[in-house]
Amino acid sequence: MPMLAGTPVYRPDLYSASAIRDTHPHYAALRELGPVVWLSRHKVYALPRYAECKQVLLDDDTFVSSDGVGLNPVANRVGQGTTLCSDGEEHARRRSLLAHRLTPRALRTMKDTVDEQAAAVVAAAVARRTVDAVEVATALPMSVVPDLVGWPRQGREHLLRWAGATFDALGPFNRQAVRTLPSSLGMLRYARAVVRDRSVLDGSMGHDLLRAADEGRIMPAECVTMMIDYLAPSLDTTISAISSALYLFATHPDQWRLLKADPDLVPKAVNEIVRYESPIRAFSRTAARDTELAGIALPKGSRTLVLYGSANRDPLEWDDPDTFDIRRDAARQLGFGQGTHGCAGQGLARMETSAMLRALVERVDRIEVAGTPEWALNNVIHRLERLPLELIPA
Repeated sequence: MPMLAGTPVYRPDLYSASAIRDTHPHYAALRELGPVVWLSRHKVYALPRYAECKQVLLDDDTFVSSDGVGLNPVANRVGQGTTLCSDGEEHARRRSLLAHRLTPRALRTMKDTVDEQAAAVVAAAVARRTVDAVEVATALPMSVVPDLVGWPRQGREHLLRWAGATFDALGPFNRQAVRTLPSSLGMLRYARAVVRDRSVLDGSMGHDLLRAADEGRIMPAECVTMMIDYLAPSLDTTISAISSALYLFATHPDQWRLLKADPDLVPKAVNEIVRYESPIRAFSRTAARDTELAGIALPKGSRTLVLYGSANRDPLEWDDPDTFDIRRDAARQLGFGQGTHGCAGQGLARMETSAMLRALVERVDRIEVAGTPEWALNNVIHRLERLPLELIPA
């Protein structure tokens, strides 16, 4: 797709290792250029501002996901048949198969268990005192999500690597995507074996999918893609949010004191964490017809890149966007998406992150950085790879 004349152009690689690790200067430069910017390296129209990102997310008739949400044709072809890469009735049909598992009522039945598990994770971390924030952040989602989705116990040691690779594959076909391709394919092969052998856990999401296939409501191949569809995002995005929370409260002790003084701020804090350090960098959409966005004509087939992390720091939308403030009303942040493609598992992610924050507030007096933070190299997921912390007990 050629660039339209008059569209501002951004030439740096938004998916280079340095840009992945320090993206916000790139986002700021893109927002300065305009509401729609041509990324010459990736042949896509980037949307760095909040208003246009929200418009595209809410208009899924014009900006579709069925052509894939990645930036390379291989991932977009492999993604066919998933909830993420479908629209309209197909999307609604797939989503309805598991929606009952993630309703507020269904999640309420899990709350006590999640709170108990979060308390145990934090108690163990406080006992060690010096910890890796990412290890602490990983423990709760890994104890909740695989059971909910129904993955057999065997093979779970690979899930984090596989899930990260699934997101990596949705970026451009760069060195990072190529390096993690074997892991992405490994998850697909394993999921096929789970469905073929019917080795999902009884009473799980996977069990529901197999029953739907037996009843002819979905194709057996959809069981495979939908299990991955729910597992990968439910792990990586929540781990990102919890590890970012630990990092932000360690580096903003005033905000930690606010939360300690008023634990009722936890829901606002979760929204502000997701706004400030958005777990998903970007997904793309394709124009299904000739259209216009921010006064720029986009022909049918144009691919647009919704930059969630940039939109959530847009000064046209937020006062002092680069300030982390848990008193802010950040409920409109786009980190969980919007519209029909809004994150189906966001209720669970909020529950897990909130449970961890409440457990930390109860047991930890101060959170202090004990080493240099390392950011993960991933085309799509924004999260820490490692962060040594010291948890000072209450």
